[in-house]
Amino acid sequence: QVQLVESGGGLVQTGGSLRLSCVASRSILSINAMRWYRQVPGKERELVALITSGGSTKYADSVAGRFTISADNAKNTVYLQMDSLKPEDTAVYLCNADTGLTFRSVYWGQGTQVTVSS
Repeated sequence: QVQLVESGGGLVQTGGSLRLSCVASRSILSINAMRWYRQVPGKERELVALITSGGSTKYADSVAGRFTISADNAKNTVYLQMDSLKPEDTAVYLCNADTGLTFRSVYWGQGTQVTVSS
């Protein structure tokens, strides 16, 4: 089992920055990958960024060059640094983790709201 708790959302103006945090209840080195998704009502959940236990990262085209995902293994925390924010980045941001090899388990946090005003 893994509990995930996100924080850091809020209201920011266009061009501003926010840093989201996702704290896991166990060592993130034991987790295959951690991801940030975002959800807008009426739209499909979108994968924003991921980081593997080995430190590899990937980004959605819509955020590449503006967002940075990183991990602090000592704090069991994954961050999403969001710069040059745009109104279209407004969403609930959710942290996701998966564990296991043959049998994968997937866990979600409760989400944190990010609102970018124009």
